[in-house]
Amino acid sequence: MEIDGEDDDLFRCALCGTSESDASNLTTQSALQTNATVGCGHQFCNSCVERELSRRKTFPCPICETPVKRVTLSTRTLDDVQCEKDTSWRRRVLKVYNKAESDFPSLIEYNNYLEMVEDIIFSIVNEEPNAEAMKAKVKAEEEANKSQIVIRQSQRADEERSIADRIAAEQREAARRKREFQETEKAIALTKRKIKQESTEVMLGEREEVSADLLQAQMMGYRNELKRQQQGRGALGAAVSLGPRVREPSGGLVREKKIDRELYRK
Repeated sequence: MEIDGEDDDLFRCALCGTSESDASNLTTQSALQTNATVGCGHQFCNSCVERELSRRKTFPCPICETPVKRVTLSTRTLDDVQCEKDTSWRRRVLKVYNKAESDFPSLIEYNNYLEMVEDIIFSIVNEEPNAEAMKAKVKAEEEANKSQIVIRQSQRADEERSIADRIAAEQREAARRKREFQETEKAIALTKRKIKQESTEVMLGEREEVSADLLQAQMMGYRNELKRQQQGRGALGAAVSLGPRVREPSGGLVREKKIDRELYRK
């Protein structure tokens, strides 16, 4: 319960205790401002801020005694300010300390290098006592190794472009395979419909038999047969040669004569 009370204080004015959702604040709609200073982050309503800053340039936060200035007040929360600050400084520091793993003789030294960079960023963002020294260190590193930094930036840009090209090529290849699969599925569905239609016509006596290529496709598997046809390897001939060999009669293979309906009726 005590923790909930502390969290609730973060969303109230540290001077008068007014919250944005209080009934007394519905008419003025006074937005709370945050003292975006490391170690504070408490909020104040506009009325209290104007009253205090009209008397003096700064006033202490009644909760943590951190000085409150107009320049440090913001409508954003302290977390938002710290996040933007971390992003900005991280981009600036990593632009200078941009060595890769291949620049070090061992993985341990590379990890130590990364840890040093993180310490620099942490000190600057959180305004540690050595923050100014860390800023000076970054500036000195940039001045001393400007040419090497530019070369590594160029190499990194080339690597990123290469990775982007590979990703784009893989995406195009995946799209091509997807189109081929969809076209094959459509062709299979069409072949099945043709077989069904011709089988119905045979049963009704409208045709003698189902087309040989359709029967061969059904026997060999629709997908494999269509793929063979697309490759132009003589689907029907190749499929027949792959089938079981049957001894041919001496008189040859003779198809049974189909009885004419009119003759049968007579």
